[in-house]
Amino acid sequence: MADRRLQVFYTVAKLLSFTKAADTLHMTQPAVTFQIRQLEDHFNTRLFDRTHNRVSLTEAGQIAYQFSERIFELYAELDNAIKELTGDISGALTVGASTTIAEYMLPALLGTFKAEHPDVNLRLRVSNTEGIVSMVENNIIDLGVVEAPVANKNLVVEMCREDELVAVLPPSHPLAGEKALTAKAFFSHPFICREEGSGTREVIMEYLDEQGLDRNSLNECLELGSSESIKGAVEAGMGVSILSRTSLDKEIALGRLVALPLDPPLRRPFSFVRQRQKFRLRAMEELLNFARDYCETHAHDGHSQP
Repeated sequence: MADRRLQVFYTVAKLLSFTKAADTLHMTQPAVTFQIRQLEDHFNTRLFDRTHNRVSLTEAGQIAYQFSERIFELYAELDNAIKELTGDISGALTVGASTTIAEYMLPALLGTFKAEHPDVNLRLRVSNTEGIVSMVENNIIDLGVVEAPVANKNLVVEMCREDELVAVLPPSHPLAGEKALTAKAFFSHPFICREEGSGTREVIMEYLDEQGLDRNSLNECLELGSSESIKGAVEAGMGVSILSRTSLDKEIALGRLVALPLDPPLRRPFSFVRQRQKFRLRAMEELLNFARDYCETHAHDGHSQP
């Protein structure tokens, strides 16, 4: 409902990048530039300085940015007030998730939400934790769900549930008959790990540090980009790994892999990550509330059973 030129200006001002704004708004960069020029013509002044491939706000741009933020906040309040009165929940939301969550948790959550709210258009972006946090920072996605702690103070981070990580071995492995494993017990065995930037990798490395083991001495034989590829490599006897218990139900049931709890246990948070902005669509509020309830209901999924 808001002036398109102002929407484009606000996005460029927040990201300080015409290229990122074009990607976020699903526009071409020339179209973004055209909208900004129209707004600058309207105000008869420059809103951005463009020097040495850097974009910054002029003094007039700073004022326009402050007012546009207030305008969009009022628009969102108006939109939410009317939709609350009419019971209408609609709109488009982009959710981003790190790989493990996107593969094993979100399909059921988003599927159930979509069934209850068919007028909400959901999009899913998948990356590792580092990539998802960056997308939230740059307003490319509305909500991120990640599998590692997030220290960014500019974002709102809310734990939704706890996930247990377990040692994963082929059934023929000499350690497969143990009840639980210490990190030291399999430290010397060929280890298959996730890529740099992965939340799973970060949590594992921190766990090794806590156990007094040198992460640089880890006998890492492979670095792979997904839980599925790691499971295939472990099943093929190429090494051992540590993965989310949530991701292993099928392979354990079929006897292809053995999952053993770690001693001491290794758990990590699954967390919602979002901007601190005051205004949000009613659909976003509804999705957050739904996701909180879903996570509370499934709080013990992925924990090893006694």
